[in-house]
Amino acid sequence: MKKNLLKTIVVSCLTAMILVSCGTKASENNGGAAETVTVTDVRGEVEIPANPQRIVDLSGNSDILSILGYSVVGTANSDAYDYTKFPAYLEETLKGAEILGYSMQDTMDIEAVMNLNPDLIIISTVQEKMYDQLKEIAPTVMIQLEALNWKEDVKAFAKVFGKEDAANKWLADYEAKALEAGNKIKEEYGEDTSYLSFLASGGQFFVFDGAGFGDVLYKDMGLAKPAGMPEQSDISLPVVTYEGLAAIDADYIFVLATDEDLAQLESNAIWNNLPAVKEGKVVKLPASPYFNQGYSSIGRDLLVDEIGEMLNGTK
Repeated sequence: MKKNLLKTIVVSCLTAMILVSCGTKASENNGGAAETVTVTDVRGEVEIPANPQRIVDLSGNSDILSILGYSVVGTANSDAYDYTKFPAYLEETLKGAEILGYSMQDTMDIEAVMNLNPDLIIISTVQEKMYDQLKEIAPTVMIQLEALNWKEDVKAFAKVFGKEDAANKWLADYEAKALEAGNKIKEEYGEDTSYLSFLASGGQFFVFDGAGFGDVLYKDMGLAKPAGMPEQSDISLPVVTYEGLAAIDADYIFVLATDEDLAQLESNAIWNNLPAVKEGKVVKLPASPYFNQGYSSIGRDLLVDEIGEMLNGTK
């Protein structure tokens, strides 16, 4: 009987040791999965997962997150002209993510965000009114976006996630690529040849200067601005009339428009008398996706590959 009792005690002890060991491993595993880091956003310090797996991004910068090595399960990087689809230049990058709205909306469907079971939510100050609700779902980081400096947005995201090296490498590669593409265009079309880009919308013309398509042309590729350009001082694009358009002395023109707006533009006598128009030096682009594309880091990267080919079509 003593032998049986001793055997029972030994088995019980071994069982207890195994259970304790398993419990410790589970705890370690759980601890690894739940590891957090403290980051600083515009509202202060936020504790977030060290390796987030289910990111919902409402800020409109899911492309920047992809540059840093993250994917998203939910996004507000929808097409500016159709909130139900991705812009063409991000279809592959965001494949599989759920569209939750458009990044310039200040509110979106809270329930849809919650149903994605995010472990991290990212918003910009545009969605600030949603912050208190969102932080109850998952840790929420709020980013202050730059009005006229997209590179600072890339750096801001990189700083939050400790990915400065990846961001700096991507930016350096992009800058070299854009400059090379611009130099090739200068060699082919002339050093001082000037380029204008604008969005035609409802009989008004939104001129790209310090943002979007124009910023790619002038700042990134180093191409010449035409004389008579209105300057852009904030996030709002300068708006000109037909007469204002005629006052801009551009050698080549990129016009972004819907079919309806393009038809209206091409029926106007002032437009048809512009030197670039009469010489056939106009590149016509659909408003979707090209209006948004110049505001996206990945979109810009694709644009510098395309602009030379676009100009070739005017020959």
